[in-house]
Amino acid sequence: MWRVVYLPTAVVRSRMVSLDSESDVLQRGDAAPPFELPDVDGEQRTVDDFADAEALLVVFTCNHCPYAQAKIPELNRLADEYDDLAVVGINANDAEQYPDDSFERMRELVETGEIDYDAYLYDEDQSVAAAYGARCTPDPFLFASDDGEFRLAYHGRLDDAPNPDDEPSEREMAAHVETLLAGEEITAAESPSRGCSIKWKDGNEPEYWDL
Repeated sequence: MWRVVYLPTAVVRSRMVSLDSESDVLQRGDAAPPFELPDVDGEQRTVDDFADAEALLVVFTCNHCPYAQAKIPELNRLADEYDDLAVVGINANDAEQYPDDSFERMRELVETGEIDYDAYLYDEDQSVAAAYGARCTPDPFLFASDDGEFRLAYHGRLDDAPNPDDEPSEREMAAHVETLLAGEEITAAESPSRGCSIKWKDGNEPEYWDL
């Protein structure tokens, strides 16, 4: 079931609707759907490019959403702290309707160092977001390496601060990463992420999208 949160006027930007993530497309143990997407240098990147990592954190995000912006420092911190974790952001938003989510702006954020995790990729046709069941930005998926294949270990929020201006008291994703890197299974219940809705192109909404 959707959880839709309508925000105060001061927080609403560009018809922003806040949604919680849901796990009705990928389940724990499912293989990471393949992708081949350009990074900000124009190089095509695939899941296999991160095969040397013990864990892979795929986060559907964007440039303009306050929820996504608020989590950039945590994503950078995760990438910096854990050598065996690959952190990959994917922007799938419709840049024609939301120009701040353009590929050019993605490149600027990486070049200035504001985004400093392993890779920031552009899902222009939105097929990868649909394959993962992404609903909001940010929408994090944590995968564990299993005999050369990444399998979903956890789908949920990065920390316990649900709103952009909230200060987190617990780095939940960091704890899950440490569990995986210790060779253990994540048994915690999934806490949904909250963010702006994915901005689908007209007629491009996936079957699970019923907002």
